[in-house]
Amino acid sequence: MKKALALLFTSIALAGGLFAAPASKVKIALIVESTVDDKGWGQAMHDAIVAVQKKYGDSLVEYNYSEKMKPVDAGSAARQYASRGFDIIVCHGAQFKNLVLEMAEDFPKTTFAFGTTSEIGPKNVFTYMPESEETGYINGVIAGLTTKAGIIGLVGPVDGGDAARYNRGFVLGVKASNPKAEVKVAHTGSFGDFVKAAELAHTDIKAGADVLTGSAQQALGALRAVAEYKDKDIWWVGQDTAQLAIPESYKVLSAASYNYSAVIETMIAKRDAKIFGGENIPLNFKNGGFIFKFNDSVGKALSPAARSAGQKALDSLIAGTLPIAWRDVKY
Repeated sequence: MKKALALLFTSIALAGGLFAAPASKVKIALIVESTVDDKGWGQAMHDAIVAVQKKYGDSLVEYNYSEKMKPVDAGSAARQYASRGFDIIVCHGAQFKNLVLEMAEDFPKTTFAFGTTSEIGPKNVFTYMPESEETGYINGVIAGLTTKAGIIGLVGPVDGGDAARYNRGFVLGVKASNPKAEVKVAHTGSFGDFVKAAELAHTDIKAGADVLTGSAQQALGALRAVAEYKDKDIWWVGQDTAQLAIPESYKVLSAASYNYSAVIETMIAKRDAKIFGGENIPLNFKNGGFIFKFNDSVGKALSPAARSAGQKALDSLIAGTLPIAWRDVKY
């Protein structure tokens, strides 16, 4: 495991080494529907921007953010940032697509970004897409080898974007390690509905599920539901490594995170080259866009077989030798 993680972090460092310091001060704004400490979606992007700011210093990177922004409110916040001369405005969520496309025409020298999507935006809009079928696949392999009941719960936000890719990669991972296991897929219909996520998790557990997963910030509600079963062998595989450092972590077997630093640095470098958008930026294990960790503190709950199989999948994804046909998954 240590060797694979070392290779992963080396690849991230090498990717970071390709970037030079900004040619001049760059002002970055982040808009999220949740919060920047949500242990998930919002925090992953916030932490990446903070890391870039720390790398280059406050004199070269200025950062501001707005939390709890529904799309109806986010437009006003984004326009204020653009009017104040912010260079890059990241509206972190596919739900912000329409407002970004509308504003981009009014501020042609401002770089806007939203994700996740593989669409190509106008010439001053970047998009980004985590190929999260990869993280889903590893967690699915582990879940398939962990379940005793043969029933696994998946609590998704909506069936779109990187969440859809994660879900389908997860299903493929489960089937690869345990073809007889059943994956129960349900969606809250929202990226931030913690209450609904918890309700769906309880429903899955009552139906016999003993391993669960989920993505986006709403997944924290599902994890908290799992943690209520303190004395039962009910486990979680997560989509954010922050879940390994919270009170509920004793239920988390493994977790992955997006490394959005490369996305931010790419946009800065592109702006220095007078390219304000018009491109899609992918994240995957091979380019250092993902981080994956096993939870060493769960003891025997993470079996040697599950850990070994998860590690093998991770190694193959870092090497770029494991294609995942997520589009073929129907549920």
